[in-house]
Amino acid sequence: MREMGKFLMMLGGVSVVAGLVLWAGFAPKWLGRLPGDIRIERGHSAFYFPIVTCIILSILLSLLLSIFRR
Repeated sequence: MREMGKFLMMLGGVSVVAGLVLWAGFAPKWLGRLPGDIRIERGHSAFYFPIVTCIILSILLSLLLSIFRR
């Protein structure tokens, strides 16, 4: 159980650092603007769902975790 606790702490730390980097504006310009991302703007409201970006990030994270699992 101790190893899982360490893993969760490291995962949380990496998530915080990645969030701060993206929030600070160091994200690639294509992130969230791929073809297939849904954006609807009408009047003073907007709906935005980056579905393709989510799928690509999910695939990349799955590959990364499978590499580290070995």
